[in-house]
Amino acid sequence: MPDAHTTDLPQPRPAIGKLPPYVPGARGAADAPPPVKLSSNESPHGPLPSVVDVLETAATGVHRYPDMAATGLTERIAQEIGRDASEVVVGGGSVAVLAHILQAYTGPGDEVMFAWRSFEAYPILARIAGAEPVMVPLTDEARHDLPAMIAAVTDSTRVVMLCSPNNPTGPILTQAEVDAFMAAVPSRVLVVLDEAYLEYVRDPEVADGPASLDRYPNLLLLRTFSKAYGLAGLRVGYAVGPAALLAPVRACVTPFSVSGPAQAAAIASLDARDELLERAAGVVAERDRVLTALRADGWSIPESQGNFVWLGVGDATADLVAHLGAVQPAILVRPFMGEGVRVTIGAPDENDALLARLATWDGPR
Repeated sequence: MPDAHTTDLPQPRPAIGKLPPYVPGARGAADAPPPVKLSSNESPHGPLPSVVDVLETAATGVHRYPDMAATGLTERIAQEIGRDASEVVVGGGSVAVLAHILQAYTGPGDEVMFAWRSFEAYPILARIAGAEPVMVPLTDEARHDLPAMIAAVTDSTRVVMLCSPNNPTGPILTQAEVDAFMAAVPSRVLVVLDEAYLEYVRDPEVADGPASLDRYPNLLLLRTFSKAYGLAGLRVGYAVGPAALLAPVRACVTPFSVSGPAQAAAIASLDARDELLERAAGVVAERDRVLTALRADGWSIPESQGNFVWLGVGDATADLVAHLGAVQPAILVRPFMGEGVRVTIGAPDENDALLARLATWDGPR
């Protein structure tokens, strides 16, 4: 019988010990008044009533396994964006879909490149896949430095992530920028354009993902139902791209990873897309109102095209978070220590509370 005190026990891969923690948005203390939660880039709106009705019906069937291939949802997404169903892969949130992409295309000795700061799951997922994350600093305007990213490509580069709008800083990638990047990057490198906040974009210069797919055979798009569609708690995301590129990704998808209610709700949300886009337009109007007010109060903020704004206060980040939480109800935001604070656009009254609290901040702006 093995010695209970032996150190000769199963050990994780060394890469797992290097994983940075994924820090979720703060939720507030259980014994405090409900906070103003602007920390997770969630929609301020719940699912549409028509979607709730579909969820209630679908919930009666949860004793059965869902369609493993999410056939109906895959076909509905393909119809929505004018592609073939073989060009769509659905998974348990866009984070899971990205994990499957990296599982399919990277491993030990490979590099996954992305701008930094960008979505904090990128380095985590790269290391889980066994690859090495390569982080290229943003420009002073909090934008992707695409020339520097091209210069950083090596023989080991397998995947490049582009995030537009960039989370957490907000700027988009223009079509001209993406065209120049795709012309320079080797065709053997898989480029993934993460468009999680696409429905909030109003800049006409933004890269057109579906149109770009027709020009670049090494490009995939990554999208989600968690933001504008208000289904963050159901975990549905998808990738779009050439069928040949997605076949290996589909092989990596965890079986039954998207529940039946989630599939049904996503289809119902697409069917009500015009109504959902009206809600997104309301968030955009609030975003623009908040940006205008903050800039008038002396804040220097990048041009955000997501449902959030970036306060790049650097070393004062912890102090700003404490200031926002010092008075009840606490205003919860997403800090990136030493860099800045991402603030989700909430309902109008929540945004008013944010602006009032920030007006009393005497630190850097």
